[in-house]
Parts: sequence; C-alpha cells; structure tokens
Amino acid sequence: MKPLNAIAGLIAFAVLSLSTSATAQQALEVGKPAPGFKVSDAEGRVRQLAEFAGKPVVLEWTSPSCPFVRAQYQSGVMQELQKMAAQQGAVWLTVLSTHPSRRDYLPPEKASALHLGRGGASSALLMDADGTLGKAYGAVVTPQIFIIGADGKLVYAGATGDKSTTNAKEVRSSRNFIREALVDLAAGRKIATPSSQPFGCTVAYEG
Repeated sequence: MKPLNAIAGLIAFAVLSLSTSATAQQALEVGKPAPGFKVSDAEGRVRQLAEFAGKPVVLEWTSPSCPFVRAQYQSGVMQELQKMAAQQGAVWLTVLSTHPSRRDYLPPEKASALHLGRGGASSALLMDADGTLGKAYGAVVTPQIFIIGADGKLVYAGATGDKSTTNAKEVRSSRNFIREALVDLAAGRKIATPSSQPFGCTVAYEG
C-alpha cells in the first residue's frame, strides 16, 4: 500500500502545484478592460469580443481529454451554467486552445461533435489553436473561467467552484462561483467573489 500512497501524494502535489502556478500566472486584473480578440469558431466564422458589446461574455477554457473538464460535463453543471447565461442574455464562449502538435488536438469538425455530444450549450466553440486568445487572458488550466461585464471589464477570473475534483458528484455538491457571479450580474450587483484559484489540467499550448 505504501507505493500507492506515495503515488497519490505525488498526484495531489502535482494538482496543488498546478493550481498555485495558475494563480501566479494570472495575467489579467479584475476590474480592468478585457483584451479584445478575433478567433474562428468551429463553424469557420470569425468571432470577436467587439461583436458582443453591451452583453456579458463568459469565456470557458476546455479540453477534450481533461478529467476535471469531464467531471463538470458529466455532472451536468457546466451545461446548466451555459443555459443560464443564455437565458440572462449573456454570451458563453467555450475556448479550445489545444495546439495541433498536441496528441489530443481535434480539428474543428471533431471538436464540435465532441462538444455537442457532451451536451455543450455554448454560444460558440472557439478554435484558439495558436493559443493567442488563451495567452492574452492568461488561461493556464482547463476548466478556467473568465467573465466580462457588459461594460467590457473583467468581473470574474478563476475556477468553476470551490472543489478541485474529477468526481461529478462532488462537482454537483460544490459551491459554484460561476452561478453566483451570473446571479449577481443579472441583479446588477457587484460580484461577491470576483476571483478564485483555478485548478485542472494544463492548457496544451505549443511546445
């Protein structure tokens, strides 16, 4: 049993280190204007932040293979949040920053099929293959969420919830920072928890 305990300890340390690293590398400051972007979606249409002026925008970094992402979708929580955002008039953009050189890269058609297959209800799936968008926002893990207010300023950056878990049941029972932020936005209130420590799998940029 000792070898198994040692391995579990190493895994826990790796996840903790990754979360700490994500916080250290956070490039954006809540309350400041969000960077503009132009990125093609999975349908080949160029999408840019400017086209959503006057609406809240949620950016969700995802992965086709990350167990942390898988748990969010298996729980049904991520899809619920996407639908909730749409009902409130917000735009939800799921971002795939996996570089083509990475083993789990998916071309647009397959990425779209995967996203729809897991029940994704985003406004669009952005194919950030060169990582320009991800690096502009300082996205380092999946899932990682950024919320931009209707005024174009960043109002939230961080994790989906308060439990770093790959267990769908734990996702369902955790406190959800994104749901709380969307409720605050809809009510015209300042977001109570504007940032949190992100956790998950490293974004698969080039190299």
